[in-house]
Amino acid sequence: MKRERALKVVLVMVGLLFTAGVVPLTVFFSREPAVPMLMSIYVTLGIFLLLAVRDPAANRGLICFAGWANLAHAAVMAAQEYRNVIARRELAGVVVFAVVGVVLVALAPAKQPVERASAGVA
Repeated sequence: MKRERALKVVLVMVGLLFTAGVVPLTVFFSREPAVPMLMSIYVTLGIFLLLAVRDPAANRGLICFAGWANLAHAAVMAAQEYRNVIARRELAGVVVFAVVGVVLVALAPAKQPVERASAGVA
């Protein structure tokens, strides 16, 4: 029960962060044309994470996707920072995306057992 409550709190925080906090700052102050496109995906993900708060178990796939996508984003950013493709100040973003990813994956609801219908039952 505590785990589900913690997950719901994280879903709300991350959903609001992606939907309302990060996007306006990034989109309006970025000179990179790809940033608004990427952030539009995060806005959409944020909205769906907020909707997932109602029933996290039914939205396990979305929560896992959000976690692993954030970890992948953090890994790409870390590699870009290491190769000096992006500015060193972007390292904070690596940490944020990595933490969000780890927390979402760690708190994701357990996989529910699937009941199989027997072919021999009439």
